[in-house]
Amino acid sequence: MTKPSFIGILLLTFPAFILAHGPTPQKAKESISINAPVDKVWDVVKDFGGISKWHGDVKDSKGDGKHDSGGTRTLTFENGEEIVDELDFYSDKDHEYSYRLKKENVKALPASSYSVSVSVINGASPETSEVTFKSRFYRGDTGNTPSENLNDEAAVKAMNAHFKNGLEGLKKILEK
Repeated sequence: MTKPSFIGILLLTFPAFILAHGPTPQKAKESISINAPVDKVWDVVKDFGGISKWHGDVKDSKGDGKHDSGGTRTLTFENGEEIVDELDFYSDKDHEYSYRLKKENVKALPASSYSVSVSVINGASPETSEVTFKSRFYRGDTGNTPSENLNDEAAVKAMNAHFKNGLEGLKKILEK
């Protein structure tokens, strides 16, 4: 007769370990073509704290004016809820930056954490630009049984809508 293995005993003793799982990272990506040169588009996008000037979902935004790692902004959404973002990387030369959620609020966006990259590149012609937002994030409730409004599907839907609404607002002000 063989002795049971330690792992076998562990699995029999703690079956919850077999079924338990945490959240998996989710992704969102939205891009838009804008009929304006890169420098003109970047002049608007690069103002990290000024997103409320072009993003329809953001009622107010305040930044600390820093355009390097550690710079922050507070976004107030139309429902009055706030989140705080912090810059990780900023390149005026490359027309891109990345930031992450510093202070979450699942009533504003149903994500418990996120990191976002923003880039502005040349489009099909010198007079057009391509702006891309892409993100990696987790759902608002990272427990094993999240409610419907804080699950993976809700987080993906909200992040894609947030990006799409922002990009459409950016296009609208730059092409008028």
